[in-house]
Amino acid sequence: MSNNTEHHGMKPLEGLSPYCRMSKYGHEGENRDDRFGRMFGDLNPAYTRPEILIEIGNVGGNMEAPNDKDRTDSVPVGMIFFGQFVDHDITLDASSTFDSVVADPGEIANVRTPTLDLDCIYGLGPEAQPYLYEQGGPFGAVKLLTGADNPGQAGLQDDDLLRSPNGRAIIGDPRNDENRVISQLQLAIIRFHNHVAQTLHDESAADPDAETQEGHDLYEAARRTTTWHYQWAVVNDLLNDVCGSEVVERILGCGRRFYCGEVPYIPVEFSVAAYRFGHSMIPMKLQVQEGGNRLDLFGPELGLGFDAVTNAGSVVDWHELLFTPENRKVERAQKLDTLLAPELLNLPFVDGTPADKSLATRNLLRGNTFLLPAGEKVAEKIGCNPSEIKKVVKKVAKVNGDLGDEGIPLWLYILAEAEVIGRKEADGSTNEGEGLGPVGATIVGEVIIGLLELDDHSYLGANRNWSPREEWKTLGKLVTVAQP
Repeated sequence: MSNNTEHHGMKPLEGLSPYCRMSKYGHEGENRDDRFGRMFGDLNPAYTRPEILIEIGNVGGNMEAPNDKDRTDSVPVGMIFFGQFVDHDITLDASSTFDSVVADPGEIANVRTPTLDLDCIYGLGPEAQPYLYEQGGPFGAVKLLTGADNPGQAGLQDDDLLRSPNGRAIIGDPRNDENRVISQLQLAIIRFHNHVAQTLHDESAADPDAETQEGHDLYEAARRTTTWHYQWAVVNDLLNDVCGSEVVERILGCGRRFYCGEVPYIPVEFSVAAYRFGHSMIPMKLQVQEGGNRLDLFGPELGLGFDAVTNAGSVVDWHELLFTPENRKVERAQKLDTLLAPELLNLPFVDGTPADKSLATRNLLRGNTFLLPAGEKVAEKIGCNPSEIKKVVKKVAKVNGDLGDEGIPLWLYILAEAEVIGRKEADGSTNEGEGLGPVGATIVGEVIIGLLELDDHSYLGANRNWSPREEWKTLGKLVTVAQP
């Protein structure tokens, strides 16, 4: 979101292979880690006439939220930005457009590695990209640089990313500078890596029986420790909040049923539909500092990206946006439903037709472009109760009219499902609007967990018995432990 035009489980994992049923669109071995793929390739694609999709996503239409849209009880708004950060860590489609005739995911390159490896933080490492790292001293090629390491940098360098003279952030993924909140999250995780490196160095130096960690060995240890704590937060904070702990524990304990294969890849059902849940949950006004004003997300303090931080009001205090040991009154995300903020239906930084400027319309049209199956068909495939499917269909018909035999666009179905069914809780109940329903939670949960399980370097792929350090155990702790 920018105003710039650039735009766990201790149970054994059992029965992975018997659960996997590949399809004519993605037989085992065909999916590639550098290409997008399909999760439900045996389902026929749905099609909705573009004029209907444009009408659904219009400004003033049935998807436009009131200014006082309800907030969730349990999801901090910072978690939605963290979800955006995770998206930037695993996907980047730099070639297709929402108005393409047809897009074959197997032909579309994923510029990011489909693993949660924080390459957006580390880039290609200190040998290939030394300008991201300190040079010389005990932490040379170990700690990452920030604006505080560049005294001549314009703006409030102590609270900013490292920047070049033209104001551009010198980071592994430029998208993590597209708005102030995501930029500040990038900075927080860089600071966490540096804190981890310092901690590991100091602990080894204080141990008379250990060799002091430094140089390449220290970098590798700090990177793994940082990455595994980040991955833990993705599973135990983000997925628990969005998908529900019941779904997460089921996938971890019983295996994945639909995200299959031998290599990690990004399914279009995930990237084009399910993982776009955050568009419904992000509020347009945020309080990012204790006692501060509520700021417009697209306003001058938070909306200006790709340039130096010059306004003290842009500096994010993560205690305000995430649950942390300080136990402040934390800003909550909006309810997950079929409603989007008016500004998202008329994006202020996009030129063109109303359809071009509506994020909802763009999402819906991309569903056509990528030949996504109808939401009802995916629900049937994963074994949803027919009464639940009927409930979702009724909701969509009430809001957007009867789509007939064309089927409900997958993204719209997932939003409606979240609204009328919601997140499944540990006691078996469902919580409307607090998180994803069965289809959305299955796609998001299986893909994220699958990406980790298929990565030999992740904690779920390398050591399923690993546990985080208590002082870094949650996302709120992780991003505030080194906050000034």
